[in-house]
Amino acid sequence: MASHQNNFGHCTQGNQIAENYGTINNHFLSQSPPLQPAAFIPFSRDGDFVNRGDTLDKISRLLSRPRLHNRVALVGLGGVGKSQIAIEYAHSLHAAEETKPNRKWIFWIHASTKDRVEQSLKDIANHVRLPDRENPDADIPQLVKGWLCNPHNGQWFIVIDSADDDDIFLNKPSDDRKLLEQYLPQSHHGSILITTRSEVLASGLTGYRGNIIHVGPMTQGEALTLLQNRLTLEPPLDIDTASKLVDTLGFIPLAISQAAAYIQKRGLFYSAQQYLADFPRKRSKLLEYDGGDLRRDPSASNAILTTWQITFDYLRSKRPSAADLLSLISFFDPQGIPLWVLKPSTYTRDASTRTQPSADVSDVDSADDDIDDEFNTDAEMLKDYCLVSANRNGKDVELTIHPLVKYSTHWWLKAHDDYERFHLQFVARMAVVFPDGEYNNWPICQSLFPHIQAALEYKPNDGTVEVWGRLLSRAGRYMLEQGRYELAHQILSKAKAELEVILGAEHELNIDITARVAIVLKEQGRLDKAEELQVQALTKRQERLGLDHPDTLVSMNNLAFLRKAQGRLDDAIELMNDVAEREQKVLGADHPSTQASLSALVEWRNQRIGSQRRSGFRMWFVRR
Repeated sequence: MASHQNNFGHCTQGNQIAENYGTINNHFLSQSPPLQPAAFIPFSRDGDFVNRGDTLDKISRLLSRPRLHNRVALVGLGGVGKSQIAIEYAHSLHAAEETKPNRKWIFWIHASTKDRVEQSLKDIANHVRLPDRENPDADIPQLVKGWLCNPHNGQWFIVIDSADDDDIFLNKPSDDRKLLEQYLPQSHHGSILITTRSEVLASGLTGYRGNIIHVGPMTQGEALTLLQNRLTLEPPLDIDTASKLVDTLGFIPLAISQAAAYIQKRGLFYSAQQYLADFPRKRSKLLEYDGGDLRRDPSASNAILTTWQITFDYLRSKRPSAADLLSLISFFDPQGIPLWVLKPSTYTRDASTRTQPSADVSDVDSADDDIDDEFNTDAEMLKDYCLVSANRNGKDVELTIHPLVKYSTHWWLKAHDDYERFHLQFVARMAVVFPDGEYNNWPICQSLFPHIQAALEYKPNDGTVEVWGRLLSRAGRYMLEQGRYELAHQILSKAKAELEVILGAEHELNIDITARVAIVLKEQGRLDKAEELQVQALTKRQERLGLDHPDTLVSMNNLAFLRKAQGRLDDAIELMNDVAEREQKVLGADHPSTQASLSALVEWRNQRIGSQRRSGFRMWFVRR
C-alpha cells in the first residue's frame, strides 16, 4: 500500500514526500526569460524633423516633475504638427534610454476612436505578455492598468495620440463599463504625453492646465526649414518664393508638407511659382491633395481641408450652435473680430429698438443673460478646439481665426449647401451693428470697417438687397467722411449698380446712395459727373418728397456747393438763398442746418462783392 504526504508551508515551494512506494511524475513549467523594456513606436523617426522652439525641452521638464501623475498634453489644430512632436520626443527618449541599465517601456495608443484605443491596449497586453490576455472574458484595459501600476514591471512612457473625442475618455458610456480615462494609471514610475485638438479634454486628462502646451503654426524660420527639407529641388527654391509660399499656407506644417509633395511629384513640369499662381483659383484642389506620409497615422488624412472637415463635423455633432458660430465668424476678416458683434443678444437688442415697442427691461435682461450664457459656451468651445483665439483690446474681447481655417470653413459650408445662409447672416448682422459714418460713430466704424470686404463680395437678391445696400451706404459715408474717396466711390458705386437693377432707380435707398456718390465725385474733382448725379438725386427727391422735405433741402444744399466748386457763384448763391429760406420755414431759424446755410450764403455774397471790386479795379487800371 502506498501512502504519501504533501506538506506546504506559507512560503514553501516544491513537493515534500514523507513516504513513497510508487512512481512520482513531476511536471515543471519552464520559465521564459524575463522581458526587457522595449519601445513600440509605430512611426519611424524623421531625420528632417524641425524643432519647434523649446517644445521638446518643455515636455521633458514638465514630465520630470512629480506633479499630477506626470501627464502633459500638446493642444492645437489638426495639421500643426502635434503628432510629429510626439514621435520625435518618443524616439529621442528611447535613444537616451538605450544606454541606461533600467530602460523605460515606450508604448503608443492610437486614440482617434474607441476601437483603436482598445486595440492599442490589447497590443500593450501582447507586448508585455499578460497571462490572461487570451481569455475572451478578460478586462484587457484593467489588466494593462494593473501591469502599469506595478512598479516591479519597470518605468514606462505612453503617447496617447489624437485624443480628440471627449466621449472616448471623459463621458460615461451607456453601459456599466468604466470611463477609459479611469484606466490610465496614476503612477510616479510612468508618464503620459497626449496629443489633442481639445483643450477641455487635455485639461481633463492632465488634471492641470499648467501641463498643457499649445502648439500653433510654425514661425517663418521653422516653416522655411520644413519646406527646404520637404522640397528637394535643383536649383534650390529662392528665398522670396519660399517665403511667399509658407506665408500663403499660413505656416501650417501639414499644408506646407502637402504643397511640397504636390510640387515634388510633378518634377520638371511644375514649380513653386506655378503653385503660388494657381493657389487663388485652385485653392480647394491644392488643399485637398493627399500625398501620403509614412509618419502620419494611416487613418488620418494628409490633406488639410479633409483634416479640418473632421473637426467641423465633430463640432456640429457635439454642439450645432458652436458650429453655427464658427460659420458666422468665418465671414469676418481674420483679425480683430469684436466679440460683442457676434452676440445674439446684441443683435436682438439693437434690432428690437428699430422694429418693436419697448418691453419690460427685467424680462429683456433675463433673456439676454440666457442668450449670452449659451453664446459664451459656444465661443469657449471654439477656443478650446483652437479654431479661434481670443485677446483683450481695451475693454473689448476680440477673436482671431486663422486664414486657412476661415477658407476651410467656407469650403465645408459649400459642401453642405450652407454658404449663402451664413453669408447673409453676416451681412444682416453687420447691417444692424454698423452705424452711419458721422463723426461721433467713427470709433465703432473704425473697428468694424475691416470686415466690410465680405459684404462687398455678397451677391444680393430681391429679398436681401435692401439690407445689404444700407450697410454699404453707411460704410461708404464713413469712407467719405474719412476722406478716402476712392474706396468710398468703390463701395457706393457697387451698391448703386445692384440697387438700380433689383429695386429700380426710383427707390429711396438708391436715391440716397446716388447723392453720396455725387459728393464723392465732387471731392475727386469730377464735377460734371457729380452734377449729373446730384441733379438726378434732387429731381427724384422733389418728386417723391416735395420741395420742403429735409432730404430735398440737403440735395439742394449739396448742389449749391457743387455750383460754387464749378465757379458758378451766382447760381450757387441763388440756390443757397432758396435753401436758407425753406430751412427757416421748415426747421426754424436756429436749426444748425439753417445757420450753416445762412453762413455759407453770407460768405459767398462777400466773395462776389470782393470779386466785383477786384474786377472794377482791373478795368480802371487798364483804362489808365
